[in-house]
Amino acid sequence: MERSFAGADTNNRSQRFARIALVALAAGMMLAGCSSIRESRGYIRDPILTEVIQPGIDNRRSVEGTLGRPTFTSAYGEPTWYYVSSTTGRKPFVRPRIRQHSVLAVRFDEAGNVSEVDRSGIDEVVYLRPDGDKTPTLGRERGFLEDLFGNIGRVGGAGMPGGGPGGPGGP
Repeated sequence: MERSFAGADTNNRSQRFARIALVALAAGMMLAGCSSIRESRGYIRDPILTEVIQPGIDNRRSVEGTLGRPTFTSAYGEPTWYYVSSTTGRKPFVRPRIRQHSVLAVRFDEAGNVSEVDRSGIDEVVYLRPDGDKTPTLGRERGFLEDLFGNIGRVGGAGMPGGGPGGPGGP
């Protein structure tokens, strides 16, 4: 005797639909992981505000009021404020690439007035390829064991000349 249940056919359809939905959801999540990532760093540039800065008219106070604090300032030479903006794009497992880059350099004279405004872009970016296998050090080259055991005997104990927490002549 053969029995047929209408509910069994509906149950199979539900399970098949659930499997298809689960596979589609997993595929969507994997594809979302492959999307590119965009990162902005530094000064968020406003083209209108950066065009307003005029040599001979503005001074340090007005530049800071208009653009805010600079990304960094010159350490020596002519006083210069730098506003650096960079946008990078990165895909999974790939090194990030610079998509947009701009530098606004505002130079000041001795009185603190703007003497020159320079703008540069991505065309002046220099890509470096450091050698990751070897980093040169100053002085002689030492091996791993020399680095590991090199300081044994150089540091004296507390109360001994050259030893203790304060170093030579310390407390």
